[in-house]
Amino acid sequence: MTVRKLAGVTAVANVVVVATGLVVLALLPAADNRAAPKEPAASPSPTLPAPTLPPPTPATVESARKVKANELGQVPVLMYHRIQKKRLASIDRTPAQLKSELEKLAKRGFVPITAAEFVAGEINIPAGAHPVVLTFDDGSPSHFALDARGLPKKDTAIGIIFEVAAKYPAFRPVATLWINGTPFGLTAEAEQARAVRWLLDHGFEVGNHTYSHPDLRRLPPKKVSEQIVRQERLLRKLGVTSSTTFALPFGSRPRKAGVAHDGKWDGTKYHFDGVFLAGAQPSVSPFDKGFDRWAIQRIQSNGTAGDCRKWCSTYWLEWFQKHPGKLYTADGDPESLSLPESLRDDIGSKWSKKVIVY
Repeated sequence: MTVRKLAGVTAVANVVVVATGLVVLALLPAADNRAAPKEPAASPSPTLPAPTLPPPTPATVESARKVKANELGQVPVLMYHRIQKKRLASIDRTPAQLKSELEKLAKRGFVPITAAEFVAGEINIPAGAHPVVLTFDDGSPSHFALDARGLPKKDTAIGIIFEVAAKYPAFRPVATLWINGTPFGLTAEAEQARAVRWLLDHGFEVGNHTYSHPDLRRLPPKKVSEQIVRQERLLRKLGVTSSTTFALPFGSRPRKAGVAHDGKWDGTKYHFDGVFLAGAQPSVSPFDKGFDRWAIQRIQSNGTAGDCRKWCSTYWLEWFQKHPGKLYTADGDPESLSLPESLRDDIGSKWSKKVIVY
Protein backbone atom coordinates (compact mmCIF):
# COMPACT_ATOMS: atom_id res chain seq x y z
CA MET A 1 0.00 0.00 0.00
CA THR A 2 1.43 3.37 -1.01
CA VAL A 3 1.23 6.60 0.96
CA ARG A 4 -1.04 8.08 -1.70
CA LYS A 5 -3.50 5.18 -1.27
CA LEU A 6 -3.45 5.75 2.46
CA ALA A 7 -4.66 9.33 2.15
CA GLY A 8 -8.25 8.36 2.81
CA VAL A 9 -7.44 6.83 6.19
CA THR A 10 -4.82 9.33 7.32
CA ALA A 11 -7.31 11.48 9.20
CA VAL A 12 -8.55 8.48 11.18
CA ALA A 13 -5.02 7.45 12.07
CA ASN A 14 -4.15 10.95 13.20
CA VAL A 15 -7.24 11.08 15.40
CA VAL A 16 -6.05 7.90 17.10
CA VAL A 17 -2.58 9.35 17.67
CA VAL A 18 -3.96 12.65 18.96
CA ALA A 19 -6.42 10.96 21.29
CA THR A 20 -3.66 8.79 22.69
CA GLY A 21 -1.50 11.86 23.26
CA LEU A 22 -4.25 13.64 25.16
CA VAL A 23 -4.71 10.70 27.50
CA VAL A 24 -0.98 10.31 27.96
CA LEU A 25 -0.50 13.97 28.85
CA ALA A 26 -3.13 13.74 31.56
CA LEU A 27 -1.31 10.76 33.06
CA LEU A 28 2.25 12.09 32.90
CA PRO A 29 3.88 12.12 36.34
CA ALA A 30 4.96 15.47 37.71
CA ALA A 31 8.51 14.18 38.02
CA ASP A 32 9.04 14.63 34.29
CA ASN A 33 8.81 18.41 34.73
CA ARG A 34 11.32 18.69 37.53
CA ALA A 35 14.54 20.50 36.80
CA ALA A 36 17.39 18.27 35.72
CA PRO A 37 20.34 18.22 38.14
CA LYS A 38 22.78 21.03 37.46
CA GLU A 39 26.24 20.10 36.30
CA PRO A 40 29.41 22.21 36.41
CA ALA A 41 30.33 23.87 33.15
CA ALA A 42 32.92 22.15 30.99
CA SER A 43 34.15 22.36 27.40
CA PRO A 44 32.56 19.92 24.95
CA SER A 45 34.75 16.92 24.22
CA PRO A 46 36.46 16.86 20.82
CA THR A 47 35.71 13.13 20.62
CA LEU A 48 32.03 13.64 19.83
CA PRO A 49 31.18 12.67 16.24
CA ALA A 50 30.73 15.76 14.08
CA PRO A 51 27.47 16.27 12.11
CA THR A 52 29.38 16.44 8.81
CA LEU A 53 29.24 14.24 5.74
CA PRO A 54 31.56 13.55 2.79
CA PRO A 55 31.50 16.30 0.14
CA PRO A 56 28.80 15.88 -2.52
CA THR A 57 29.65 14.60 -5.98
CA PRO A 58 27.97 15.61 -9.27
CA ALA A 59 25.27 13.17 -10.30
CA THR A 60 24.82 11.73 -13.78
CA VAL A 61 22.21 9.51 -15.38
CA GLU A 62 24.58 6.58 -14.93
CA SER A 63 25.34 7.30 -11.26
CA ALA A 64 21.66 7.90 -10.45
CA ARG A 65 20.66 4.64 -12.08
CA LYS A 66 23.43 2.77 -10.27
CA VAL A 67 22.15 3.74 -6.80
CA LYS A 68 18.48 3.66 -7.91
CA ALA A 69 18.10 7.28 -6.86
CA ASN A 70 14.55 8.43 -6.19
CA GLU A 71 14.37 11.91 -4.71
CA LEU A 72 10.59 11.91 -4.96
CA GLY A 73 10.45 8.94 -2.60
CA GLN A 74 8.92 8.93 0.87
CA VAL A 75 10.79 10.11 3.98
CA PRO A 76 10.23 8.79 7.52
CA VAL A 77 9.87 11.66 10.00
CA LEU A 78 10.03 9.85 13.34
CA MET A 79 8.29 11.23 16.43
CA TYR A 80 9.61 10.54 19.93
CA HIS A 81 8.44 11.60 23.37
CA ARG A 82 9.98 10.52 26.69
CA ILE A 83 12.98 8.17 26.74
CA GLN A 84 13.09 6.33 30.06
CA LYS A 85 13.95 2.90 31.44
CA LYS A 86 10.42 2.25 32.69
CA ARG A 87 7.71 3.08 30.18
CA LEU A 88 4.75 4.75 31.90
CA ALA A 89 2.80 5.52 28.72
CA SER A 90 2.39 3.84 25.36
CA ILE A 91 4.35 6.57 23.57
CA ASP A 92 7.37 6.29 25.89
CA ARG A 93 10.45 4.49 24.58
CA THR A 94 13.25 2.98 26.60
CA PRO A 95 16.90 3.89 25.95
CA ALA A 96 17.43 0.35 24.65
CA GLN A 97 14.49 0.68 22.25
CA LEU A 98 15.70 4.03 20.95
CA LYS A 99 19.23 2.74 20.47
CA SER A 100 17.99 -0.38 18.69
CA GLU A 101 15.85 1.67 16.30
CA LEU A 102 18.63 4.14 15.52
CA GLU A 103 21.09 1.31 14.89
CA LYS A 104 18.58 -0.31 12.55
CA LEU A 105 18.32 2.98 10.65
CA ALA A 106 22.11 3.31 10.48
CA LYS A 107 22.57 -0.24 9.18
CA ARG A 108 19.95 0.35 6.48
CA GLY A 109 21.62 3.47 5.13
CA PHE A 110 19.49 6.20 6.71
CA VAL A 111 21.16 9.54 7.44
CA PRO A 112 19.51 12.04 9.83
CA ILE A 113 18.65 15.56 8.71
CA THR A 114 16.79 18.24 10.66
CA ALA A 115 13.17 19.22 10.11
CA ALA A 116 14.33 22.64 8.90
CA GLU A 117 16.64 21.05 6.32
CA PHE A 118 13.83 18.77 5.20
CA VAL A 119 11.28 21.50 4.51
CA ALA A 120 13.94 23.61 2.76
CA GLY A 121 14.87 20.71 0.48
CA GLU A 122 18.44 20.81 1.83
CA ILE A 123 18.95 17.05 1.70
CA ASN A 124 22.69 16.81 1.25
CA ILE A 125 23.50 13.17 1.95
CA PRO A 126 25.64 10.56 0.14
CA ALA A 127 24.47 8.80 -3.00
CA GLY A 128 22.35 5.77 -2.18
CA ALA A 129 21.53 7.01 1.34
CA HIS A 130 18.04 7.75 2.68
CA PRO A 131 17.10 10.80 4.78
CA VAL A 132 15.36 10.35 8.12
CA VAL A 133 14.14 13.16 10.37
CA LEU A 134 14.43 12.43 14.10
CA THR A 135 12.05 14.65 16.11
CA PHE A 136 11.60 14.89 19.88
CA ASP A 137 8.57 16.63 21.37
CA ASP A 138 8.09 18.50 24.66
CA GLY A 139 11.71 19.12 25.74
CA SER A 140 11.80 16.29 28.28
CA PRO A 141 14.81 15.95 30.62
CA SER A 142 15.15 12.50 29.07
CA HIS A 143 16.02 14.15 25.75
CA PHE A 144 19.01 16.18 26.84
CA ALA A 145 21.14 16.83 29.90
CA LEU A 146 24.86 17.38 30.36
CA ASP A 147 27.10 15.41 32.70
CA ALA A 148 29.97 16.75 34.79
CA ARG A 149 32.25 16.71 31.73
CA GLY A 150 29.85 18.81 29.67
CA LEU A 151 28.81 15.84 27.53
CA PRO A 152 25.30 14.47 26.90
CA LYS A 153 24.28 12.13 29.67
CA LYS A 154 24.17 8.43 28.91
CA ASP A 155 20.68 7.14 28.09
CA THR A 156 19.33 10.58 27.13
CA ALA A 157 18.12 10.83 23.55
CA ILE A 158 21.05 13.02 22.49
CA GLY A 159 23.52 10.80 24.31
CA ILE A 160 22.18 7.78 22.45
CA ILE A 161 22.32 9.56 19.09
CA PHE A 162 26.01 10.30 19.61
CA GLU A 163 26.63 6.74 20.80
CA VAL A 164 25.13 5.35 17.59
CA ALA A 165 27.00 7.90 15.45
CA ALA A 166 30.28 6.84 17.05
CA LYS A 167 29.56 3.23 16.07
CA TYR A 168 28.25 4.08 12.59
CA PRO A 169 30.22 7.09 11.23
CA ALA A 170 27.81 7.62 8.30
CA PHE A 171 24.97 8.25 10.77
CA ARG A 172 24.97 12.03 11.06
CA PRO A 173 24.24 13.02 14.71
CA VAL A 174 21.48 15.64 14.32
CA ALA A 175 17.82 15.86 15.30
CA THR A 176 15.04 18.38 15.88
CA LEU A 177 13.85 19.09 19.42
CA TRP A 178 10.56 20.99 19.71
CA ILE A 179 10.32 22.43 23.21
CA ASN A 180 7.79 24.10 25.51
CA GLY A 181 8.15 26.73 28.24
CA THR A 182 10.34 24.64 30.58
CA PRO A 183 12.89 23.09 28.23
CA PHE A 184 14.49 19.86 29.45
CA GLY A 185 12.98 20.39 32.91
CA LEU A 186 15.30 23.35 33.55
CA THR A 187 13.80 26.30 35.41
CA ALA A 188 16.75 28.73 35.47
CA GLU A 189 17.05 30.78 32.29
CA ALA A 190 20.84 30.54 32.33
CA GLU A 191 20.65 26.73 32.41
CA GLN A 192 18.04 26.72 29.65
CA ALA A 193 20.22 28.97 27.49
CA ARG A 194 23.27 26.81 28.10
CA ALA A 195 21.38 23.69 27.01
CA VAL A 196 19.96 25.31 23.89
CA ARG A 197 23.29 26.82 22.93
CA TRP A 198 25.02 23.44 23.28
CA LEU A 199 22.48 21.82 20.97
CA LEU A 200 22.68 24.58 18.36
CA ASP A 201 26.48 24.51 18.45
CA HIS A 202 26.40 20.78 17.72
CA GLY A 203 24.08 20.95 14.71
CA PHE A 204 20.71 20.25 16.33
CA GLU A 205 17.54 22.20 15.61
CA VAL A 206 15.57 23.60 18.56
CA GLY A 207 12.07 24.76 17.70
CA ASN A 208 8.61 25.84 18.81
CA HIS A 209 6.05 23.44 20.34
CA THR A 210 3.94 26.21 21.99
CA TYR A 211 4.50 27.62 25.46
CA SER A 212 2.25 25.34 27.52
CA HIS A 213 1.31 22.51 25.11
CA PRO A 214 -2.46 23.04 24.77
CA ASP A 215 -4.76 21.39 22.26
CA LEU A 216 -4.81 24.21 19.69
CA ARG A 217 -8.08 23.09 18.16
CA ARG A 218 -9.82 24.05 21.40
CA LEU A 219 -8.42 27.58 21.39
CA PRO A 220 -9.60 30.68 19.51
CA PRO A 221 -7.09 31.96 16.93
CA LYS A 222 -5.77 34.76 19.17
CA LYS A 223 -4.95 32.27 21.93
CA VAL A 224 -3.19 30.04 19.43
CA SER A 225 -1.03 32.97 18.34
CA GLU A 226 -0.34 33.87 21.96
CA GLN A 227 0.92 30.35 22.68
CA ILE A 228 3.22 30.45 19.66
CA VAL A 229 4.53 33.96 20.27
CA ARG A 230 5.26 33.36 23.95
CA GLN A 231 7.39 30.39 22.97
CA GLU A 232 9.04 32.28 20.13
CA ARG A 233 10.07 35.00 22.57
CA LEU A 234 11.52 32.40 24.91
CA LEU A 235 13.42 30.71 22.10
CA ARG A 236 14.97 34.00 21.06
CA LYS A 237 16.04 34.72 24.62
CA LEU A 238 17.69 31.31 24.70
CA GLY A 239 19.63 31.90 21.49
CA VAL A 240 17.39 30.47 18.74
CA THR A 241 17.57 33.26 16.17
CA SER A 242 15.52 31.47 13.50
CA SER A 243 12.68 29.16 14.49
CA THR A 244 11.61 27.80 11.10
CA THR A 245 9.48 24.74 11.92
CA PHE A 246 6.59 24.10 14.29
CA ALA A 247 5.18 20.88 15.77
CA LEU A 248 1.49 20.87 16.68
CA PRO A 249 0.86 19.64 20.24
CA PHE A 250 -1.01 16.31 19.92
CA GLY A 251 -0.92 16.88 16.16
CA SER A 252 -4.10 18.92 16.66
CA ARG A 253 -4.60 21.64 14.03
CA PRO A 254 -6.28 24.94 14.97
CA ARG A 255 -9.77 25.51 13.61
CA LYS A 256 -8.24 28.32 11.56
CA ALA A 257 -5.37 26.24 10.16
CA GLY A 258 -3.32 29.14 8.80
CA VAL A 259 -2.67 30.57 12.25
CA ALA A 260 -0.37 27.60 12.88
CA HIS A 261 2.22 28.95 10.44
CA ASP A 262 1.61 32.70 10.18
CA GLY A 263 0.26 35.20 12.67
CA LYS A 264 1.00 37.78 15.32
CA TRP A 265 0.24 38.57 18.94
CA ASP A 266 1.12 41.54 21.12
CA GLY A 267 3.12 43.17 18.33
CA THR A 268 5.21 40.08 17.52
CA LYS A 269 4.82 38.31 14.17
CA TYR A 270 5.79 34.74 13.41
CA HIS A 271 6.17 32.54 10.34
CA PHE A 272 7.13 28.90 9.96
CA ASP A 273 8.31 27.17 6.80
CA GLY A 274 6.86 23.84 7.89
CA VAL A 275 4.21 22.56 10.33
CA PHE A 276 4.35 18.97 11.55
CA LEU A 277 1.47 16.71 12.60
CA ALA A 278 1.53 13.88 15.13
CA GLY A 279 1.13 11.61 12.15
CA ALA A 280 0.88 7.99 11.24
CA GLN A 281 2.77 7.57 7.97
CA PRO A 282 5.87 8.74 6.09
CA SER A 283 6.02 12.16 4.51
CA VAL A 284 6.14 12.63 0.77
CA SER A 285 9.32 14.20 -0.55
CA PRO A 286 9.53 17.99 -0.26
CA PHE A 287 10.16 17.97 -4.03
CA ASP A 288 6.88 16.16 -4.75
CA LYS A 289 4.00 18.30 -6.05
CA GLY A 290 1.79 16.71 -3.39
CA PHE A 291 3.95 17.95 -0.50
CA ASP A 292 1.92 19.99 2.02
CA ARG A 293 4.35 21.94 4.18
CA TRP A 294 1.54 22.95 6.55
CA ALA A 295 0.59 19.34 7.38
CA ILE A 296 3.73 17.21 7.34
CA GLN A 297 3.23 13.63 8.40
CA ARG A 298 5.24 11.97 11.15
CA ILE A 299 5.51 8.38 12.36
CA GLN A 300 5.27 7.55 16.06
CA SER A 301 8.23 5.49 17.25
CA ASN A 302 6.73 2.30 18.63
CA GLY A 303 6.22 -1.43 18.16
CA THR A 304 3.31 -3.15 16.44
CA ALA A 305 0.82 -3.61 19.27
CA GLY A 306 -2.73 -2.21 19.14
CA ASP A 307 -3.16 0.87 16.95
CA CYS A 308 0.53 0.64 15.99
CA ARG A 309 -0.10 -2.51 14.00
CA LYS A 310 0.10 -0.44 10.81
CA TRP A 311 0.90 3.11 11.90
CA CYS A 312 4.17 3.21 13.87
CA SER A 313 7.88 2.99 13.17
CA THR A 314 8.40 -0.77 13.43
CA TYR A 315 5.72 -1.39 10.81
CA TRP A 316 6.93 1.30 8.42
CA LEU A 317 10.61 0.39 8.58
CA GLU A 318 9.72 -3.17 7.65
CA TRP A 319 7.38 -1.89 4.93
CA PHE A 320 10.26 0.03 3.38
CA GLN A 321 12.38 -3.13 3.45
CA LYS A 322 9.73 -4.75 1.27
CA HIS A 323 9.18 -1.68 -0.92
CA PRO A 324 12.62 -0.04 -1.33
CA GLY A 325 11.52 1.71 -4.51
CA LYS A 326 9.08 3.84 -2.51
CA LEU A 327 11.84 5.26 -0.30
CA TYR A 328 13.68 8.53 -0.90
CA THR A 329 17.12 7.54 -2.16
CA ALA A 330 19.64 10.33 -2.71
CA ASP A 331 21.80 10.86 -5.79
CA GLY A 332 24.58 12.48 -3.74
CA ASP A 333 24.30 15.83 -5.50
CA PRO A 334 22.31 18.61 -3.77
CA GLU A 335 22.19 20.59 -7.03
CA SER A 336 20.22 17.95 -8.92
CA LEU A 337 17.00 15.99 -8.55
CA SER A 338 17.21 12.37 -9.67
CA LEU A 339 14.26 10.05 -10.18
CA PRO A 340 12.86 7.30 -12.38
CA GLU A 341 11.33 8.46 -15.66
CA SER A 342 7.87 7.37 -14.51
CA LEU A 343 7.85 10.04 -11.77
CA ARG A 344 8.87 13.04 -13.89
CA ASP A 345 5.38 14.59 -13.80
CA ASP A 346 5.28 14.50 -9.97
CA ILE A 347 7.96 17.18 -9.45
CA GLY A 348 6.73 20.30 -7.67
CA SER A 349 6.87 23.49 -9.73
CA LYS A 350 8.82 25.41 -7.05
CA TRP A 351 12.09 23.58 -7.63
CA SER A 352 14.61 24.68 -10.25
CA LYS A 353 17.18 21.94 -9.69
CA LYS A 354 18.74 20.07 -12.59
CA VAL A 355 16.48 17.08 -13.21
CA ILE A 356 18.05 13.70 -13.93
CA VAL A 357 15.75 10.89 -15.05
CA TYR A 358 16.61 7.34 -15.96
